[in-house]
Amino acid sequence: MRQQIQIPVFVMIRPRAGDFIYSSAEFAQIKKSIAAANDAGASGLVFGILKANRTVDIEGARELVELAQPLPVTFHRAFDACQGLSQALEDVVRSGASRILTSGGAASAPEGAAKIAALVAAAGERVTIVPGAGINAGNILQLASATRAQEFHSGLSSVFPRQQTDYIQFEKEVRAMVEMLSTLTPE
Repeated sequence: MRQQIQIPVFVMIRPRAGDFIYSSAEFAQIKKSIAAANDAGASGLVFGILKANRTVDIEGARELVELAQPLPVTFHRAFDACQGLSQALEDVVRSGASRILTSGGAASAPEGAAKIAALVAAAGERVTIVPGAGINAGNILQLASATRAQEFHSGLSSVFPRQQTDYIQFEKEVRAMVEMLSTLTPE
């Protein structure tokens, strides 16, 4: 099946809903899921793990990043649940993850644009900051300009309800975002 898909597929690894503080059994399940995603031909993985004090579990994340190799890892929006995003950035860098998916700690990336811009600047070339949450064709250019981010994540739930099955409209929205981003000049 994976051979039929021509785009990169990044697999979300998350053993349950709720917080990102995992028991040893859940951590073991994450490790099994990473191996399964790797075996299935995933292009990359997306996960996050925190300590009870709402800081990045650097050691746990590093262990998972190493297990995921050679696949790149995106530290997901568990990042936004951290107490201090500047310190969380440094912790994720230490874990070895290559991307951070974030709304800048806000409900949506457009609302967190100023913090995302600060994270992009602080991250430099060490890790890629990927704005996500509430991004659509109506705001992606403004967000790109405000944050200087080079990659974006959109599930389009701000445009289409979760029960939406109009995949033609969904594809049109994605194409509109791609077209808008293609007008930007590379830095």
